[in-house]
Amino acid sequence: MSLPHSLSMPELGFTSSPASMHISQFPSHHHCNTQLGTSRPRIQEHRFQLILSQHGSQGNGHNLCELKLGSQNSQLLGHGYSVQLGTIGPRSQKHRKVSFGHGRTSFLNDYKLSGLNLGFYNTRELDTLRPKVPKSKLIQGCHLGGSNSSKCRHGSVQLGLSEVNSRNLNFVVRSSSTLSVDKVEEREGGGGKSYYDAIVIGSGIGGLVAATQLAVKGARVLVLEKYVIPGGSSGYYERDGYTFDVGSSVMFGFSDKGNLNLITQALAAVGCEMQVIPDPTTVHYHLPNNLSVLVHREYSEFIAELTGKFPHEKEGILKFYGECWKIFNALNSLELKSLEEPIYLLGQFFQKPLECLTLAYYLPQNAGDIARKYIQDPQLLSFIDAECFIVSTVKALQTPMINASMVMCDRHYGGINYPVGGVGGIAKSLAKGLVDQGSEILYKANVTSIIVDQGRAVGVRLSDGREFFAKTIISNATRWNTFGTLLKGDDVPKEEENFQKVYVKAPSFLSIHMGVKAEVLPPDTDCHHFVLEDDWTRLEEPYGSIFLSIPTVLDPSLAPEGRHILHIFTTSSIEDWEGLSRKDYEAKKEIVADEIIGRLEDKLFPGLKSSIVFKEVGTPKTHRRYLARDKGTYGPIPRRTPKGLLGMPFNTTAIEGLYCVGDSCFPGQGVIAVSFSGVMCAHRVAADIGLEKKSPVLDAALLRLLGWLRTLA
Repeated sequence: MSLPHSLSMPELGFTSSPASMHISQFPSHHHCNTQLGTSRPRIQEHRFQLILSQHGSQGNGHNLCELKLGSQNSQLLGHGYSVQLGTIGPRSQKHRKVSFGHGRTSFLNDYKLSGLNLGFYNTRELDTLRPKVPKSKLIQGCHLGGSNSSKCRHGSVQLGLSEVNSRNLNFVVRSSSTLSVDKVEEREGGGGKSYYDAIVIGSGIGGLVAATQLAVKGARVLVLEKYVIPGGSSGYYERDGYTFDVGSSVMFGFSDKGNLNLITQALAAVGCEMQVIPDPTTVHYHLPNNLSVLVHREYSEFIAELTGKFPHEKEGILKFYGECWKIFNALNSLELKSLEEPIYLLGQFFQKPLECLTLAYYLPQNAGDIARKYIQDPQLLSFIDAECFIVSTVKALQTPMINASMVMCDRHYGGINYPVGGVGGIAKSLAKGLVDQGSEILYKANVTSIIVDQGRAVGVRLSDGREFFAKTIISNATRWNTFGTLLKGDDVPKEEENFQKVYVKAPSFLSIHMGVKAEVLPPDTDCHHFVLEDDWTRLEEPYGSIFLSIPTVLDPSLAPEGRHILHIFTTSSIEDWEGLSRKDYEAKKEIVADEIIGRLEDKLFPGLKSSIVFKEVGTPKTHRRYLARDKGTYGPIPRRTPKGLLGMPFNTTAIEGLYCVGDSCFPGQGVIAVSFSGVMCAHRVAADIGLEKKSPVLDAALLRLLGWLRTLA
């Protein structure tokens, strides 16, 4: 059948971020009327219906084309919906081809729109953006027929083409509209708001590890990231030829052996591998009373150095670090999965009963208590405080022994290994691996609330009004952001209120990223330094201690030739930076930064100030803005002396379908800890959505037991 009128003016474009679909509200001559209906929860099959009619040569007052998109029994709503046609489903799904045209009427055969075939998959994803297209361009289409289109408004349809791989193409149908755009839901299978198996809020290392681990198990995952790149506190940024790490450059869990090399395992799971550069030292301490301790990669060299400084405490040193190794070896012997999954726990216990009992014994204990069993020298105990402060931003008496042991032993077992190209490459590689597994990551996606329906987390809402739905929601935000911002009021469970009574926000940091002339650093300069010059009591005070990373010592490619990067950070409270005018704020940044740099110049690098060629200062407000962390915090610290890790919550929450991951969960702060959190979360979620074995009866009993144990903290 030939259509004598132009139906639409198509625009064919390759789009990197398909915008929301609009429905044109046509004037008096309706040449194409589009009705979109939402799927009802129990509808499992979708269909398209095309009705073509011809009632006159000019089309005055007549519908030439009526296109209905939606489900059986769908309702026509008084607003437009954003619709994406031809979404990639799981790879096992088959596709159907649909094409439009003016020459034939068999809808599911080969309609052609200026020769363009449109491929429709048997599931439709609504109101989602596809971040996979690196380039965009617009190709103007032509009229499809008819000679009198100028007299009537036909509407404009834009077809966006997203490339997924070399064989599959993804099409987005969009048109302009005066109608309001309301929420869009995607439902599939047996109904419910469950198009995705999991939505992860935030792309920090914990969130990305959880997402990728789920993706390789077969889950369909969507990661929503507020910023323009992944990584969070382990991200990066570039300025003037420098590549700066946002956070610490001390990378644990990046070796090629054992079970605690969690970053290596996470990358390998999605087919990624990164080159690393071994760091011969973990950190060089510069402490009061001119105490200088170099933590060598080789454990024997470190012990020799430390016992050389404290020969009278040799036995105590060996016993304390020996207990650390006992814990580390127990952890390193186990397959690490969710401690909230009883089938896994029982299996590990029967295979490794002594190791499991060892960890249970140390679970409620702190490093400071064990150190004091063997060591009496106040300065050596203060040194162990500094060791723990790097791990947890608190002294040894408040640092769980398990956390301290993971870090103090892995630095010798697997060593510190810096990724070539910078720490940000870890998150980029994980994000790429996630997409390669058929899941998605969406940037500039600022989640403002978690949608709860009848006590269950079912979706998220973005700042631009878009909504996404899934079987499970995983928050990589801090618990304060999750239960204070994304959830409010009646949705905040009592367990989270109790958590906030036991733990407070760890301080944020003042960070200084600098580029300096290379000649200011001695040739044998170590990569990482910890500086506390005069007074042990200043260890936990704002601006008291300084941590310094010089990653270009290991990887010169991060800076222009003849330059080094210095990344300086020191604890700081956001309260110090609030209530200032913009002018006063900038002035204070310069004053505080100048004082910190001056201290490093006096202690380590004479002439440092005059060698600076680039400098950028970030405050806790900067960390809050870019990392979306409440007050710029870097995780929880206990209000008082804790009982080890007993009080730390795991991944599940009191809200069904909602999980947490990252440094606000067991086992706490640090790259290796948040990676562990991600692995545990993925295992628990996989069990809950049917991708791993589970026992509801055992689950309920174990979760009650863990909840009771937390009350003891």
